[in-house]
Amino acid sequence: MSGINTPLGQNRKPAKGSSPGFLSLGRFALVFGVLLLAGGSFYAAMGPENIQRPELAKVEEQPSDTKPAPVQADAKDPGKLVRARPHDGANVEKQVMDDGSVVTKFTPKDRNKDGPVVIDATAQNPQDPRTADLPDEALIENTADGKLPVIAADGTRPVDRYARPWSGARGTRIAIVVGGLGLSQSGTQRALDTLPEDITVAFAANGNSLFRWMPIARKDGHEVLLQLPLEPFDYPENNPGRLTLVSTDSAATNLKRLHESMGKMTNYTGVMNYLGGRFLANPEALEPVMQDISSRGLLFLDDGSSAQSLSATYAKAYASPHAFADLVLDQEVSKSAVLKKLDDLERIALRKGSAIGVASAFDESVDAVTQWAREAQNRGIEIVGVSVLADVPN
Repeated sequence: MSGINTPLGQNRKPAKGSSPGFLSLGRFALVFGVLLLAGGSFYAAMGPENIQRPELAKVEEQPSDTKPAPVQADAKDPGKLVRARPHDGANVEKQVMDDGSVVTKFTPKDRNKDGPVVIDATAQNPQDPRTADLPDEALIENTADGKLPVIAADGTRPVDRYARPWSGARGTRIAIVVGGLGLSQSGTQRALDTLPEDITVAFAANGNSLFRWMPIARKDGHEVLLQLPLEPFDYPENNPGRLTLVSTDSAATNLKRLHESMGKMTNYTGVMNYLGGRFLANPEALEPVMQDISSRGLLFLDDGSSAQSLSATYAKAYASPHAFADLVLDQEVSKSAVLKKLDDLERIALRKGSAIGVASAFDESVDAVTQWAREAQNRGIEIVGVSVLADVPN
């Protein structure tokens, strides 16, 4: 019978192949299994050990210009491995002991011009040339007059610290001091550009911009002196300048002027007179000045222009390094005259073993000294800093 009169949805036979209920038992088991498998996979994926954290930005390692230093066995001890580390200046030694343990030893490698710069504020040796323009703080006293030189707590003296290194050979040695730097800016620049580094230079205390010029001189390798104005016999007609030490002034006044002069720059090995015939011959005026210079670990270079000078007497009394110049090289200012004086200085050095000459920074003097110094080295003469030739009394 047709179902046309049957109410919609009642007594309808199920379609062929369909289940009488919503899910058959088999289909229910299949769905349950799928859900169980999916749930287990989700838990495994989201477990604490498998949770994927956001990656941090990676910094790529920059390529290195140098290869790692090779590890080599010590020739004397095959159990010792040595690696040199060029960037930090260390040698690393690894010693394999009998029980299999490894002992590591770090030591500094030899310093040279290509190695690391090490600033040692208490070393007795001269400064590293690469830091020679920097004052050693252990050798400085900060005062109202500026940074004054002092002997360090460990006994290091400016004369030792700021000295120009030399070979140590006992051949013929000559020191040449060119003074008057700082008085003329163009003349100072020319002298520093021209003079060989083994020539000692002296800056006038009455000069200008000494804190500018001194680092240039030290970087170029020069040993440096401070040139102190002292009262000449024809003072005040011949007046060396406002900082001149005068024999009729009190010791306190002269020491004040001395300290003002000393504070004009740093890194000098000693003091040299500029003029000063009358002052150097006056014991009451000279003694406190020489005592102060000695107490600060400085040498005193007497230019030898005054036969009545007492500087050596007081240098010996206070155990101060002291030197006398053998010749003033440019009393006649011409290149040929200075060259002749330099030949005389060489003859003195060959006879005595050493000699000291002094000159001023005239163009003619600078050119003559530069030419002669280069020729003299070819004759086996060593040009040294003036501190090398100073006498140090016991």
